[in-house]
Amino acid sequence: MLQTFGFSLYESKVYEALASSGEPLDAAMVVKHSGVPKAKIYEVLNRLVEKGMVLDTVSEKKKRYTALPLDSLVEKLTRQFQTDVKKLTSSLSHKAVRDDRVWSLKVDESIRAECKQLIQRATRSIRISAWSNDFLEYVPLLEMKEKEGVEIEALVIGQINTKLSCVHSFIPVQEHQGLERYQLIVADQDEMIFAGEEDTGWHAIKTRGQPFVKFFADSFYHDVALTKITQKYVDQLFDDEEIRKMIIRLRY
Repeated sequence: MLQTFGFSLYESKVYEALASSGEPLDAAMVVKHSGVPKAKIYEVLNRLVEKGMVLDTVSEKKKRYTALPLDSLVEKLTRQFQTDVKKLTSSLSHKAVRDDRVWSLKVDESIRAECKQLIQRATRSIRISAWSNDFLEYVPLLEMKEKEGVEIEALVIGQINTKLSCVHSFIPVQEHQGLERYQLIVADQDEMIFAGEEDTGWHAIKTRGQPFVKFFADSFYHDVALTKITQKYVDQLFDDEEIRKMIIRLRY
C-alpha cells in the first residue's frame, strides 16, 4: 500500500516489518522479518528515518528502530498529500499557457463592450487614447477605476470634461482634418485593444502578445510626448514649415 504513496518496495517492506513488531528491532532483525537484503538495509532504514517514517535510538550499544505509529503515519501522509496538491495547483496555474494570439473584432457595439470589459479587468494601470465623443462613454467607468486605485492616463483628441487626474488633450489643426477616429486601451501593460474606423465600420484587434502590447504602449507615450511638446512650443514649431509638416505626419 505504501508504494501507492511513492515509497519503494524495500521501504514498504521495512516499514511493515517494524510496524508489525511489538518491540524495536535492530538492523539484523529487520533483515530477517522484512526480507530486504542485508547490503541494502542501512540505506533503506536511513531513508525512512529521513522521511520521518521510522524512529531510531541507541540501546545497549545497538541501534534499534521502530515504525511511526499508524495514526501518525496517516496524518503525515494526509498532510503531505494536501501540501503536494497545493504545490501542483500553484505550479500549473503559474505555467498556464499565455494566449498571445491577435484577435480580430468588428461591429462598433461589440468593440465598445469589449473595451469596457478590458477597463473593468484592469487592476494596476490603464492607458487610453480616443476621440472625445468616443472617450465620453468610458469616463464614468474610468473615474470609478481611478477611485479604486488604478492608475489612469488618457490622451483625448478634442475637448473633454472629466474628474480624471491625468488627461492630455490634443486639438487638431486644419491639416489634421483627414485624421480617422481610433481608440486604444492598454490595461496593466498586459493586454490591449486598438480600434479604427473604416469605410465599412469599426474594426479592432485585441491581444495579450507582449510585442504588440509594448508597441502600442510606446505609441501612446509617443503621442502624449508629441502633444505636450507641441502645446508648449507651438509657435516655434509651427512657424517652421518643415517641422510643421513633419509633426503633421507624425500624428496618426
